[in-house]
Amino acid sequence: MWKLLKYLKKYKLESILAPLLKMTEAAFDLLVPLVMAQIIDVGIHNRDSGQILKMGGVLVLLGLLGLAFSLTAQYFSAKAAVGFGTGVRNELFRHINSLSYREIDTIGTSTLITRITSDINQVQSGVNLVLRLFLRSPFIVFGAMVMAFTVNARAAMIFVVTIPLLSVVVFGVLLVSMPLYKKVQRQLDRVLLTTRENLLGARVVRAFNRQPDEITKFDEENDLLVRSQIFVGKVSALMNPATYIIINAATIVLVWTGAWQVDEGVITQGEVVALVNYMSQILVELVKLANLIITISKSLACANRISAVFDVEGSIVEKNHDRIGTKAAGAAAGDAAAVPKVEFAGMDFCYAGAKEASLNGISFAAMSGQTIGVIGGTGSGKSTLVNLIPRFYDATEGTVRVDGTDVKEYPVGQLREKIGVVPQKAVLFKGTLGENMRWGKPDATDEEIYEALDIAQAREFVDSKEQGLDLPIEQGGRNLSGGQRQRLTIARALVRRPEILILDDSASALDFATDAALRKAIRENTKNMTVFLVSQRATTIRNADRILVLDDGQLVGQGTHEELFETCEVYREICLSQLSEKEVRAHG
Repeated sequence: MWKLLKYLKKYKLESILAPLLKMTEAAFDLLVPLVMAQIIDVGIHNRDSGQILKMGGVLVLLGLLGLAFSLTAQYFSAKAAVGFGTGVRNELFRHINSLSYREIDTIGTSTLITRITSDINQVQSGVNLVLRLFLRSPFIVFGAMVMAFTVNARAAMIFVVTIPLLSVVVFGVLLVSMPLYKKVQRQLDRVLLTTRENLLGARVVRAFNRQPDEITKFDEENDLLVRSQIFVGKVSALMNPATYIIINAATIVLVWTGAWQVDEGVITQGEVVALVNYMSQILVELVKLANLIITISKSLACANRISAVFDVEGSIVEKNHDRIGTKAAGAAAGDAAAVPKVEFAGMDFCYAGAKEASLNGISFAAMSGQTIGVIGGTGSGKSTLVNLIPRFYDATEGTVRVDGTDVKEYPVGQLREKIGVVPQKAVLFKGTLGENMRWGKPDATDEEIYEALDIAQAREFVDSKEQGLDLPIEQGGRNLSGGQRQRLTIARALVRRPEILILDDSASALDFATDAALRKAIRENTKNMTVFLVSQRATTIRNADRILVLDDGQLVGQGTHEELFETCEVYREICLSQLSEKEVRAHG
């Protein structure tokens, strides 16, 4: 929680002025009972209308001054709270983007969304209320007790007993409710996760007619959230009646003892009214303080959740922030070709929390200009393998080199400038076609974009839309078919003309003819580009310069199509499961 306070540094002045102005307003409130005592004891007792009007004017003046100070304080507190929330939200978003796939997989997307939205809003509200009321309410409570002693010390002893009792109730509820609010926020994460899964998998849910099951599941999670909120609400709700009972009991004692003292001439009627007013002020402020503490409880729970994300350090650490040259670039012309563009040396990889490694002892080299096919069964580690090249994950053991340099030695930005990645799931962003195409190269010309669209076999359907690069793209590309989205994501990667192109099963939605035309266009137009083709289709990777065959995290074969068909049993089984032996040999 305390780590987040640094985001208030820009608003030091507002953070100081807001509580000071609220305490000034509180000071005016504390003077009101004394003015009322003067009206009763002097104006009404002596039937002095002039005194009544004079003191009435003072009351109006105190009210106007209090209003002015209150409005100014609320402006400053709102400015500081909103600025604080903006700073935390921006920094948390930046921090999340600095995390590797490993940390994001561990924390979970749903809880990250909750923390950057709901949790930050809750903390922002807490900061606003703290700046306005955290000092004001205690100031009124203890100030009223002090003022009561100036009126009558004997009667004021009731305040000395009352305030500690109220403090026990207030802070007791705080200690009980804070852990409960943390539980509520965790359950909110689960509701969000269920909602997100259902919305993202809406087509699957409907295809299997599982809507009733999903509704039941959501109802169960939501009911648990409601029950948790009701329980913690009941605990928090005990505060108001408990404080009312204590305050009203104290008021009864105060009036009772005050009446005897008035009869004895020890205290005046106006002073009794002033004491009752001070007791009422304490009641009002403690109700505010109770609500403030409930909000603080929620805010602290949310702040701790936010701090927990900040405490997660990215596993991708940059050792050198300066751009570095490559061994291939510095080599003599005759030796440059001997330096592999991509090289895996004894590489092992294990996902966070997994008991077994996903990849074991992977070693191979890909030269500049080569096309490398990666094939294997589901779960064999194909995507994991290529995700290690742009350093989305770090190898557990061994090394991954690009241009002869360990990827861990590169500044991440420089490394990824060399690489174009087309992931399994085609993701486009809301905007125009041109904006999406310029993600990898902001200064790309229209000619460069159209050239990439031609290679990706996307030019025909783009021209058919008759809107060119101004073609609107909806969120996630939902106004396009799956095949169109895949071709556009391939074009987006080609626009930047990367040195290494990774196609991670990115043509799965294409028909065989389009897939073949795409592979031919990439082969003809990417002469110096090292291309990694990840696919489960043997026809997609059979013409690659080298094919890597993965099975259960092991590299069980590497070579050309013909070599592997004869020597690698796993590759042979994959090919024969898709094509006849005659077709395989004919296309080989």
